[in-house]
Amino acid sequence: MIKRNLALVTAASLCATPVVFAEESAQEADWGIAAVWRTANIPFDTKGSDNAVSTFIPMMFFKNDYVFLDGTTAGAHLYKTDDKELELNAIARMRFIDIPADEQNAVGGDTADYGVQMRYNFDDAWHFDTEFMTDGHHRYHANFRLQGELEYGDLELRPNVTLRYKDADFNTEYYGTYRGTTDSLNGGLDYAMGVDAKYHLASNMYLVGATNIRMLDNQAYHSSVINERFEGEVYLGFGFFNEQKKSTSKAKQVRRDISAKPYLRVAHGYASPSDMGEILTFQGKRDPYNNQVTSVFYGHPLTDELFGMPLDIYLSPGIAHHWSSEVQSSGTEFVALIKAYYTFNWPAKMRLGVGNGLSYIDNITYIEQQEMDKKGKRASHLMNYIDISYDISIGSLIGKLELEELWLGYALHHRSAIFEASSQFGRIKGGSNYSTFYLQYHF
Repeated sequence: MIKRNLALVTAASLCATPVVFAEESAQEADWGIAAVWRTANIPFDTKGSDNAVSTFIPMMFFKNDYVFLDGTTAGAHLYKTDDKELELNAIARMRFIDIPADEQNAVGGDTADYGVQMRYNFDDAWHFDTEFMTDGHHRYHANFRLQGELEYGDLELRPNVTLRYKDADFNTEYYGTYRGTTDSLNGGLDYAMGVDAKYHLASNMYLVGATNIRMLDNQAYHSSVINERFEGEVYLGFGFFNEQKKSTSKAKQVRRDISAKPYLRVAHGYASPSDMGEILTFQGKRDPYNNQVTSVFYGHPLTDELFGMPLDIYLSPGIAHHWSSEVQSSGTEFVALIKAYYTFNWPAKMRLGVGNGLSYIDNITYIEQQEMDKKGKRASHLMNYIDISYDISIGSLIGKLELEELWLGYALHHRSAIFEASSQFGRIKGGSNYSTFYLQYHF
């Protein structure tokens, strides 16, 4: 089961620093959003069934002097030396458990590890990471990784070599346990190497990919449930990133000023048993139990254009409170997404917005649980998140310039698992929808 640590580092740490982010809002940020397809071999003895598994992964990228998102890793900078040679980070990272797709929901899909990372930067191109990590049940491992960041024209490569130490509990759980069989294993060292790649196609569009291979230690390989010595994986997809305009000094990125301003959004809304299509075509039905949600989002501006079009794009972490009702207890939802707004005048100043990201909830809501119960599936705390909105400038509507940055709007608050295509979301189909109404102020 995916633990909440990845979502907490992704969303809660971002929510805690809006003032810090606002200081940088005048310039374009280092950001990206991508969709990739991951395929990996299955190291377990599946008795002739599937020997490979695939999953769809939405990814977000962002970094500044305080926090970072890097695909399947999120973190916060705890300490840096003045020369930035040495840094200490708190991190969380998704880790995939590669078993046949039809078994992943029953065992809870993938997991996430969290811990601390000490990074030593040799120069602008190479660094060495020492990481001490644990899963949610105090099964420990450590990574020792040498990684480069190399550029060859439009191609960016990040080669890496990793030595991983796993304690006995970690090895036993993830390499000695499968289909009801458990072998008690000692700790061990395994080795991995790989490369991440990003190729600039045109404007803000990039082709992204990666390949990695790991050789298991003798303890893991000789487990009765393991059939393969090597674990291999391949990622391939595309993404949208800020264009890396370089100055005459190769390592220095030229950042331009942008017009987008930070915002705060406060919303309240109501659950619906209808799907997204029905709601957006005004055919949605109200939840008979009147389940409700209240949310607060912060918007950190990333850029004000994409492919040369005037689009305001934000990194938008948020927190939502799901109110208790006769069919559910209260719950807290943590969200992080990248959202784009397109502004037009007709006749007042209006905007359409769409965003995608991750949502973690600590208590599964009734609207999601009853759907999973009908299908005989385990619900997932972590899901994909979509935010679709329409709003209008109050100042523009009533002719008050001082209120032009105050917006009144509607947003669809949507959690889903991408039609059983994603192991990290539990291989389920379904989710929840809330129609919300909000006030949003740009400052």
